[in-house]
Parts: sequence; structure tokens; C-alpha cells
Amino acid sequence: MSTTEELIEATVTKDGTATVNIQGTTHEFTATSEAAARAQTVELVSKHATERGTAVRAVMHDAQGSWPVKVHPDGTVEPDTTTPPASSDKPVARRRRVDSPVTHVANAETAVIEEPAATAEPAMSEEATAAAPEPPATVETTSEPEKPAMEPAQVADARQSVTPAPAGPSSATATAQQPNPFAQKSQSHTVPAPDEAPATRREARQSFLTQEQVEEPATRGWRGTMTRMGIRMAPSEAERAERADVQAVSQHWPGPRTIAIVNGKGGAGKTPTTVLLSAIFARYGGAGVLAWDNNQTRGTLGWRTEQGPHEATLLELLPESEKLLGTGAQSADLAHFVHHQTRDRFDVLRSKPMELASAQRVDAEDVDAIHRVASKYYRLIFIDSGNDESDPMWRRMIDHTDQLVVATTTRDDHAEAGALLLEALAQQNDKAHALAQNAVAVVTQADSKATAADVKRVADGYKTLARDVATIPFDPAIVDGILRYDALRPSTQRAWLAAGAAVARGL
Repeated sequence: MSTTEELIEATVTKDGTATVNIQGTTHEFTATSEAAARAQTVELVSKHATERGTAVRAVMHDAQGSWPVKVHPDGTVEPDTTTPPASSDKPVARRRRVDSPVTHVANAETAVIEEPAATAEPAMSEEATAAAPEPPATVETTSEPEKPAMEPAQVADARQSVTPAPAGPSSATATAQQPNPFAQKSQSHTVPAPDEAPATRREARQSFLTQEQVEEPATRGWRGTMTRMGIRMAPSEAERAERADVQAVSQHWPGPRTIAIVNGKGGAGKTPTTVLLSAIFARYGGAGVLAWDNNQTRGTLGWRTEQGPHEATLLELLPESEKLLGTGAQSADLAHFVHHQTRDRFDVLRSKPMELASAQRVDAEDVDAIHRVASKYYRLIFIDSGNDESDPMWRRMIDHTDQLVVATTTRDDHAEAGALLLEALAQQNDKAHALAQNAVAVVTQADSKATAADVKRVADGYKTLARDVATIPFDPAIVDGILRYDALRPSTQRAWLAAGAAVARGL
């Protein structure tokens, strides 16, 4: 293949549109999905390879990066490795066979001294000669750089610290009888003294149960396509980050955890944040997630979620709380009071927004009772709060909270209300201060006209107040109606997963 051949450029987007440039001709098409667009792109490029009668080089672009590949006439795709690796300037170690005796400095790590040929070797006694082991046929040693000549005084000093080589019938025999310093040097540890050997071996032994974690191959983008075609590719950094977030929200913590979603202004996004965080943790971590509408005045959590086969609310649960805490109660008994979300797998405990606040007043003791029931049957409790921060119901919620989440939009009044709340909590008792310091802010682009600069401005403002800040792009599926995770755009789902991981890191 000519090295001057023009590369084929192909770009695939998440909505399934693709653009392929082959020798100056641009081909554009729209497929049903991103994966289908990739397949059609490969088919088009392989057709060009068939016309040329040889594999062609191409660069495939998508949201995760650019991938140089070779496409063959039969449709096979392989990584383009035409760029040779950089050559190493390091010399290659060689091995040589030696026939002359080699001695080494005692108790030294690296020093090696070769005796001059004219130096007479001390004779062995008859007993030492008889005890000498049979030598192996040959001895190999790694070549050392030539050493400069030693002064006579240096030679005399060195000989005092040199272990003499035993005399034998030939120089090869004498060499074999010497311990090989290079063989010892190649070991990863020093041979212990006889009385220390068993204990040291036990400490140095690696467990047979130690297992190396093997990374799963890529499943997304061009890397995932090539993996499915039989060419195992490592995942991109974006895919690795997503896997880390999935692992974070999939954990099960010892004991129940309570997450409160707060903001003193209505319409700041508390209810969507409660619903979609509950969905994230339930979908990835399994059952045992409750969303609780802790609102005196027309809480709308029930309006944004599925209704079960009844109309029960927390007002019907409260009289039965002692029974539900009894030893004879079963988890299935809660189905009389909570509304299960069939797709997103969490339960909802509704308030009664059709009633006036005076008709459904809930006090701090009622919050305690509901929380005891929720803690018995659920591992994660997400509380959608009201707007009155002075209400005993709201204040008691804070006492039970393990993780605080401030929900806000890009509107100035929403952002300011959330910031003031964090500053006020930081000035209260030690627990409230800790909650404020460890808080997560979720900034939702609720207005389609808001710009990326608007989102960044609010997010940057919260970075000095909260432990972590997550941003959510505009999505029409969040604006109104029942909230379902599957109805969100892929980019919105990814953003909520990152928000969930930020919450999980505080649990």
C-alpha cells in the first residue's frame, strides 16, 4: 500500500448520522442507531477496498475519539499499526562463556574483581579437596563492562577482601566450584541465614489466592465495534470513568443511609432530583430504595411517579407504624402504603397534596416514626423536602440525614436560596456543619434557553460551598409528567449516573 495514499475519514455521531470522505467524495447517511451507522460505514469503506483490490487505511471519529484502522475487502477491520515503534538506544545485554576463575568481593552487592592470570592461587587442603562438589559442565555469566586497571596498592587491598578460588585440576573446575555471584544477583531477595530461612520464606510467600484483576474489553464506540469483531481493545478513558461511576452506585453500605434533597425555593428541581437519584441507585444497586415525600404543603412527588393499586399516603402509614415495627411484620406488608415504580425499581411514600397543610400536619415525632419504619425495610432513603426550613418536619429530617443534596436550576433565585441554606447550616451544630461541608450540589438546566455558560457559572459558585457539583443538561423528559429513567436522553442518563456517584462517595 502506498504511504502517500489519502486516508479515508469517517465520522459517526450518537444520533446515527455518518459522514464518510473517500478520495474527495463525501457520503452522508443516517442510520437507526450509532451502532448501525458504524456497520454501514465499515460496509462502505470495505466496498472501496474491494474496488482497489487491497486493504485501505481510514480514521474513524466518534464522540470518544479517533481510531486509525485498516479495512479489508472482506470487511475485516484491524488497528492501523503502520507507524513503527520508537527504537531503543539501550545496549542489549549479551552472555558469554568463561573458562577462567571468577572471584567476588565478600559481602558486596555488585563489586566483581578478576584475579590477574599471573597471581598464584592458594592450594586447598586435602580435606577441602575431598569435600569439593562435582562441577557442572559449564558456567555462564553476564558480561560486565571492562574495568580500568587497578593500582598495585588497590590490588593488594582488594585481595584482602577477596574470597580465594579453590585450586583444582583445571581452571574450568575451579570456576565451577565458586558460587556464581550473578546467579545470586538475579534473585529478587537475599538468601536468609539457615536459622532465619523458614520464617522469612513464610513472610515472603505470596498467597495462592491472590488474583489479578483483568480489565474487561471495550464495549462502546469504535473500540467496542472492534472488540465485537474479534479484536480485543482496551476501553477508552470515558468508558472507564462510566464503569467507575456504575461501581460507586452499585455498592451496599452496612446499615441504612438517608439522603435529603433540599432547597428553600419551590421549582428548584428537588422532586426530579429525588426521583432520578432513587432510580439510579435502585437500577444499579438493586432493591431496597425508598423515595419519601416529606412535605407539609402539596408535595408533588406522587404526581411525578407511578401510582400503585391504591391511594395510600404517609397519613395511612403513620397509624400502622408500630405494627410494621413489630416482630410479626413482613416487608410485603409495606405494599399497602408505598407505590412501586415498576421500571425504575424503587418505592414511593407519598404525601397528600390535595389536602391543605392544616389537614395533614405532621410533626417531628411522626417523622421519627416514619423513619424508623423506612430504616427497617430499606437500605437507602431519599427524602424530597418542603420549602419551609423552619418547619419541625424539615428540621427533624436534617437530624436523620447522612448525605445532603442541594438541588438548583440555573435561575439566580434558586441558586442563591440553595447557597444561603448551606451557609446557614454550616453555622449551626456540628452535624449540620458536617452535612453542609459534605453536600453535593446538582445543577439542572431546566430552561432550554439557558446556555452552557449559565450552567458553568452556577456550578463554579457551588464549588466553594459543596464537596462535589454535578450538572444535568436540559431534557424535555424532565420538564413535566411522570419521570422515568429510560425516557431520558443518553447524555442525560450519563449525567445523572455521575451525580449518583458523587452522592455515593459521601456514604
